[in-house]
Formats: sequence, C-alpha cells, structure tokens
Amino acid sequence: MSLVAMHLAAEDFNPLIPKAPELIIGLICFFVVFGLLGKKLLPSIEKTLAERRDMIEGGIERADAAQAEAQALLEQYRADLAEARHEAARIVEQSREQGAALITEMREEGQRQREAIIAAGHAQIEADKKQATAALRQDVGSLASQLASRIVGESLEDHARQSGVIDRFLDELEAKAAANAAVAK
Repeated sequence: MSLVAMHLAAEDFNPLIPKAPELIIGLICFFVVFGLLGKKLLPSIEKTLAERRDMIEGGIERADAAQAEAQALLEQYRADLAEARHEAARIVEQSREQGAALITEMREEGQRQREAIIAAGHAQIEADKKQATAALRQDVGSLASQLASRIVGESLEDHARQSGVIDRFLDELEAKAAANAAVAK
C-alpha cells in the first residue's frame, strides 16, 4: 500500500464519526433496548419506588400515630398519678383527723376514768375516815370512861349517858379545831 492510499484510507476512517450503516444499526439497537427496558424494567422500578414511598409515608404516619397514642397515654398516666396523689393526700388527711378524734376520745375517756378513780378514792377515804372516826370515838370514849371511873372512883357503866358525854366532848374538840384552822388561813 502506498502512502497515499493509506492516507486516503485514514481519512475515511474517523472513529469519532461512525459510518452511516453502523449509526443506523446502533440507533435501532438503542431504541429496541430502550423500549424493552421501558416496557419491562421501568414499571418494576416505578413499582418498587412507589412501595418504598408508601412504606416511608406509612411509617411516618404510623410513627405519628404511635407518638400521638404515647402522648395520650402519658397524659392519662399523669392525670391518674395526680388523682392518686390527691386521693393519697385525702386519705392521709382523713387518717390524721381520725387519729386526732381518737386521741381526743381516749383523753376524754382517760379523764373520765381518772375522775371516777379519784371520786372512788375520795369516797373510800371518806368511808375509811368515818369508820376510823367511829372506831376512834368508841375507843376514846371507852378509855375516857375508864379513866374517869378511876379518877372518880365510881363506875360509869351507863352506856347511853357515857356515849352522850363523849360525843358532846368530841364535837366541842372538832369545833375548836375547825375554828383554829379558819383563823390560821
């Protein structure tokens, strides 16, 4: 091959500009492949994208619904907790009032029992005092009559007369003791 022929052959062959039949075949193949991809692959891609979009949007909606439900449960929990605290405070206050009433009642009962015991003690003391006074009067009367009998030399055995004299003497002594006590005050 001559240099000129190679040069002409090189001019005809440009890799950037394809020959017309190759260009037509390439375009036909491109449109066939593009059409097949558009008919087969594009709908499944669109379906997958739509499913993902629905999942994302549904997930967001479910998350919003779950968040709203959680917020409602939280508010319900707070309301129940506030109600429980209020109920607990009411029960504590009621218990405190019952305790105060019970303490007051027990104090009153204790006061009544104390007064009853004191009254019974005073009554017992008064009864013992009367009994002791009566016994003492008899003993003093008996001793006084024996002493008077020894001094006088006669028997003072008349019991009625003896009791009258002794009672009158002891009443005079009690009156003098009461007068002395009143003067001392």
